Amino acid sequence: MSDQTDGELKQYTDADRPAALHFSDTLRGFVDQMGKWASWLIVPLVLITCFDVIIRKLTWRAEDGSMIFGLQYWLGNNVSEFFGSTLLQELQWHLHTGLFALVLAYGYIYNTHVRVDLVRENLHFRKQAWIEFLGITVFLIPFCAITTYFAFDYAYTSFVQNEISASTVGLSNRWIIKSVLVMGLILVVLAGLAVWLQTFMVLFGEPNRRYSLMTLEWPEEAGTMIEGKKRIEIDDEAPPPPVGTAAKQPAE
Repeated sequence: MSDQTDGELKQYTDADRPAALHFSDTLRGFVDQMGKWASWLIVPLVLITCFDVIIRKLTWRAEDGSMIFGLQYWLGNNVSEFFGSTLLQELQWHLHTGLFALVLAYGYIYNTHVRVDLVRENLHFRKQAWIEFLGITVFLIPFCAITTYFAFDYAYTSFVQNEISASTVGLSNRWIIKSVLVMGLILVVLAGLAVWLQTFMVLFGEPNRRYSLMTLEWPEEAGTMIEGKKRIEIDDEAPPPPVGTAAKQPAE
């Protein structure tokens, strides 16, 4: 089927918007909010990493020159064991794991995730939609659902056993970070379902209706972007006007 449609293109209104798109928007909104909140994990991650590096590098030598003292060693022994290198490094990778897991779905609904795809981008719109639809149906949702099941069992076992770090001076309550992995996978399933509903409406809904897409671009939007890119390339390749001459104004 051609990407072109007959008739005037119209946007859905709130009154005639299908329930599938309403539900898709609700899921997208939830994933969007979770991703925005989770993105703030980058702040403590950067601060703790910088702090750990600084206190490990700041050292001084005893007056008699017999020993070298480090700020991290002094803080760990005189202030709190929290300043120990093991605790700080484990906290860093916990924050990194939480950041990655909780924004993965956020990246998907904005189509900013990595796509290693040499075929899809050269296909027509409906073929792209079919690839997205089948990929979500056969791979994304089933794989993430199965992985979520095993991740939940992984986190629950950690909670029951009161698992702690393998290091004697590491963090406790290892089940917390494992539960974050479960939350991240659930968010990916919700994001996949949101895109699946939207793609279903693209393939089987009214062809002349338009709405904001997450992982696809309507044919007329893609054409506009291509034409705009060509115009920019032509303008870039055009030689500049001679110095001291004014550009000709179009006749009125």
